[in-house]
Amino acid sequence: MNIKLNWDAFGIATSLACAIHCAVLPLVLTSLPLFGINIIENLSFEYLMIAIAFVVGSYSLYHGRKKHHHNWVPMGIFSVGMVLLLAKVTWHEWRLWLLIPAVICIVSAHFLNYRLCRLHNHADIDDCNH
Repeated sequence: MNIKLNWDAFGIATSLACAIHCAVLPLVLTSLPLFGINIIENLSFEYLMIAIAFVVGSYSLYHGRKKHHHNWVPMGIFSVGMVLLLAKVTWHEWRLWLLIPAVICIVSAHFLNYRLCRLHNHADIDDCNH
């Protein structure tokens, strides 16, 4: 059984999971400090989520660039999104204003990578050895 993983879809799902975490978690879990649990302002958890999104996204975009379209634009857009996510953790009072463009950049980078891979359509047989 040969299972192929669509890394762009996985990257988009990870980015959306991060966005849902950042947007919904503070609304739903505001009562956790009453029970001694603090996940909302937990910097370790925030950095872990950003690191997971970075690793998955970087691999996905690198694979698309290296094996298919040879275009650095998706990686540049993704990098801007990751910097905005790190800035969101640093400057809490601006978190919503930094989160929205960060998610837009990251999801756009994955979508552009997906489109460029499909547009390329394996034109260079030597590149696409998978």
